[in-house]
Amino acid sequence: MGGDRLERARAALRATLLAHGVTPAVVDTLLSVPRERFVPDGDPAGAWQDRAMAIGHDQTISQPTVVAVMTQAAAVQPGDVVLDVGTGSGYQAAVLAAAGATVHSIERIPALAARARRTLAEVAPAVTVHVGDGTKGLPGYAPYDAIVVAAATRTIPPALLEQLRPPGPEGAGEAAPRGGRLVIPVGEPSWLHAQRLLLVERTADGFTQQHLLDVLFVPLVGGPA
Repeated sequence: MGGDRLERARAALRATLLAHGVTPAVVDTLLSVPRERFVPDGDPAGAWQDRAMAIGHDQTISQPTVVAVMTQAAAVQPGDVVLDVGTGSGYQAAVLAAAGATVHSIERIPALAARARRTLAEVAPAVTVHVGDGTKGLPGYAPYDAIVVAAATRTIPPALLEQLRPPGPEGAGEAAPRGGRLVIPVGEPSWLHAQRLLLVERTADGFTQQHLLDVLFVPLVGGPA
């Protein structure tokens, strides 16, 4: 019976994601990651409901629809190097790795980083978890083809923009590297105010911005935990 409930929950989530305009490829990627491994002990089928869930330390695992939209916007390709800011449970990092990326994930809270590291070692070994200040990124592994931020900020940290991969030179043809993409919630970091989930892309002339949807995220906090 438990297996039937789990499969029904996964099927319902697939329908929800497709209805929100998520591509079948991204849906398949997200469903390939066992979300139940990243949530607190409980009902495995409940882990596949389209809702955020508390994971301790005043942090949450984002709802699957938001994870899917952020993954789709990041447009990860096999072989990309990606920075995941705000490891949390490690779920978003695992989905990015399932898309074929090498993922560096940074978490401010050591206890969360340790727990995510244990789970990811079994589920997504292509992810490396670091403890540190996500507002500063990880310059030692830059440039990044994509940066995905799972916390809200009033302004985009300059370090994250600087660590995006510059686009290839004009006239280089189809093989020229594209500019890096940053997916980040921007606005008042509060549960009382929605933030704007932005897609920022580095171009030869600077950066472009696109508003994807309104979201609610915990604040992006700098400095040591």
